[in-house]
Amino acid sequence: MSANYVRIFDTSLRDGEQAPGASMTSAEKLEVARALARLGVDVIEAGFPAASPDDLAAVQTIAREVGQAPVEGRPQAEPPIVCGLARCTRGDIETAWEGVKGAKHPRIHTFLATSDIHLQHKLRLSRPEVVARATEMVTFARSLCADVEFSPEDAGRSDPEFLYEVLAAVIKAGATTLNIPDTVGYTMPDEYGALIAGIIAHTPGAKDMIISTHCHDDLGLAMANTLAGLRAGARQAEVTVNGIGERAGNASLEELVMALHTRRDKLGLTTGIDTHQLCRVSKLISRSTSYPVPPNKAIVGANAFAHESGIHQDGMIKNAQTYEIMRPEDVGATQTTLVLGKHSGRNAFSKRLAELGYPLEGEALAKAFAEFKKLADRKKSVHDADLVALASDERSSAPELWVLEDLQVACGTTGLPTATVRLRGPDGRKHVHAAVGSGPVDATYKAINAVVRVPVTLLEFAINAVTEGIDALGEVSVRVRHDDARPIHGHGSDTDIIVASAKAYLASLNTVLARTGQTPPAPAEKTVPANVTA
Repeated sequence: MSANYVRIFDTSLRDGEQAPGASMTSAEKLEVARALARLGVDVIEAGFPAASPDDLAAVQTIAREVGQAPVEGRPQAEPPIVCGLARCTRGDIETAWEGVKGAKHPRIHTFLATSDIHLQHKLRLSRPEVVARATEMVTFARSLCADVEFSPEDAGRSDPEFLYEVLAAVIKAGATTLNIPDTVGYTMPDEYGALIAGIIAHTPGAKDMIISTHCHDDLGLAMANTLAGLRAGARQAEVTVNGIGERAGNASLEELVMALHTRRDKLGLTTGIDTHQLCRVSKLISRSTSYPVPPNKAIVGANAFAHESGIHQDGMIKNAQTYEIMRPEDVGATQTTLVLGKHSGRNAFSKRLAELGYPLEGEALAKAFAEFKKLADRKKSVHDADLVALASDERSSAPELWVLEDLQVACGTTGLPTATVRLRGPDGRKHVHAAVGSGPVDATYKAINAVVRVPVTLLEFAINAVTEGIDALGEVSVRVRHDDARPIHGHGSDTDIIVASAKAYLASLNTVLARTGQTPPAPAEKTVPANVTA
């Protein structure tokens, strides 16, 4: 591997998922992991296996299905390294190994704090005890796995001399990668660059190691610090798609990759990332976590390649390079309008979905094609984004136990907002119920609740227009909680935003039922309040 090659270590599925409300289902994690492999990341940190049985199962699935198989669309590429995080404890490390051992290239990533504030208030350990524990646990991890990464947590606030001592010890114990986290986003770029340079210069054996960066954005410096670390000699960068993560998030994968790509003349560093997939993966992460991408987000935001100023527009017409340092198509931001409509065939539809990275087959393709036909009847133009939304609905992890067949809503400035739903249940029977609410969505959800009868708390409700115009396909994301378990997401899309809202809510309830194995008694064939006519 070239001395100027930077390994991209993606931790969207671990650190990214730790962002409040960003948890993903196992099926969503697997879909994201496959997308990251196609994107070309070198390392996927698939999770924290000791955190929960569900996290362990998700990591095992990713190790087996993504870490073993040839990368889809890149037959010559090796599968990515699949990594699991572990505290410096024997139990965590054993569980991490159980999670990743099915991968062709497994890695255990273990960490232990080294700053005095963590030693005193969190670990209650002395410096010699930290060195001893780190040495013992890295030795144990190396006895299980040939690839072991060690992180001195809160390295940015640690005494450099003590860091050199700890890192020298874990190198002797068998660590293969040293990650230097600015855990709380405290350091300035010159400080972080000096820290990396000092480790390489003063830690015995460090010059032969891969040094990694892991920077948080509490002061808005994660990207600047990551670049400073790479310029100082680090050759792995730990990042997340869209910069999601704890608190203010992590350094952003797409920003780092495009900074290295666009300013190769200055930095002289390369990656293995297929930049044309950046926007698609960004949308997938946004959808899976229900974290919208801000319009002004660099590289992947809606305004990243938009120009409103007359001066800018004039310059763009004359030469795009006057105001754009990257081409939209280089990051997959093209706004292609498909020549597809109600007369288009299934083969053309399927081919375009595959080109967009959403290959569907069998029943999923048939259902998506039927929805496409309905959409084409209602819209003048069908865009790539519309197709992605349709395909994403069919690849949703939610089983279709309850299906929305019909929805009728009455609302306005007079009268009570009323919704009538007809649902097909798991037994094939159809159930009708009407309810009133504070608005059309509230009424719809109350009607659905009366039929499905799964007690959940609605935590989040978000609406996004997939494309522009009054005929835009609307996408709704909801997040619910059931019995204090981890939140569950639901997604739905339709040109009618109330229908999309109903689909999203039903998807979340179906996931709850599938997870818990509940089979509530079927309601009456038709249930309608006294003040509503069926």
